Amino acid sequence: MTVTLTPEEARALIHGALIGAGLAEGHAGYFTDAILDTELSGLEGHGFYWLQFYCAHLQSGKVDGRAEPVVETLSPSAFRVDARHGFAHPAIEAGFRALIPAAQAQGIAAMGVYNSYNAATLGYHTGVLARAGLVALGATNSVPAIAPVGGRTPVIGTNPISFAVPGDAGKIAFLIDQSASAVAWTAVKRAAEDGRPIPPGWALDAEGRDTTDAAEGLAGSMAPSGGAKGFSMGLIVEVLCAAVAGGSLGPDMGSFTDEDCRPIDNGQFFIAIDPTRFSGGVFGDRIGALTASILAQDGARLPNQRREANIARLMREGLTLDADLHARLQAFC
Repeated sequence: MTVTLTPEEARALIHGALIGAGLAEGHAGYFTDAILDTELSGLEGHGFYWLQFYCAHLQSGKVDGRAEPVVETLSPSAFRVDARHGFAHPAIEAGFRALIPAAQAQGIAAMGVYNSYNAATLGYHTGVLARAGLVALGATNSVPAIAPVGGRTPVIGTNPISFAVPGDAGKIAFLIDQSASAVAWTAVKRAAEDGRPIPPGWALDAEGRDTTDAAEGLAGSMAPSGGAKGFSMGLIVEVLCAAVAGGSLGPDMGSFTDEDCRPIDNGQFFIAIDPTRFSGGVFGDRIGALTASILAQDGARLPNQRREANIARLMREGLTLDADLHARLQAFC
């Protein structure tokens, strides 16, 4: 059975579950917006599905829902944010209040977040920067899920990276949001929960062989996107988020799902660039020409275009979720 919610009902459910589970009221707005945007974008595996873990982690004390992030100014264009074992979203929101005006004033600014948590859909955060007129690069590391090429033991996470480009009038021209793995880890986890096979090329078993058994894939390694190139991209993210930002390396993190009484304590890293300060006035025209050259081709689309179409459609149709999951989330409210 399923339940269909209007966007307003979905927002109320998300907000109510977070607050009911123990999140401070002042931290709930940005977090709620991010989860709702994820669901409306059609990324259902990353919205309501993960909300149940967020709430359970609040109740168990794995994450501190009342932690106040501390933003340290290192220079006029560099910031370090201590999430203090709380959620990533309040820490990122607090950091952006310093990062955005700094990038606009200095031309470029960066910030690292440490002692953090699952940042969920990374493109939501870079999209906030793009809507402020900034070219944005974001990264977040996670628990080990990808083995090095030629190896069998995962050492880095799916480690997504996102790049967002501003358009006209506070809009996003296009947005890239992709993991270092061929597919999101959640897709394999949900297949294992449902007892469904996975397509070849998604994961490897413990012996490093391609597998269509989701449970074997979870016990082995996610397949890197593009082979060695995907693992290399994940390494870049690991350096930015652990070595530069000061988050934990993958093997040192707490679980993203289990009640292991350990904070996740991963990291995020963001770079924001004011394109008007570097481009000599050609940025808008160049982006317009670039996107036009893509959209002029039949069947071609820009990164994020499908998500935007989903938002428009689901705002009209409403959001559908499993009735059991709906009941679990209501119980937190």
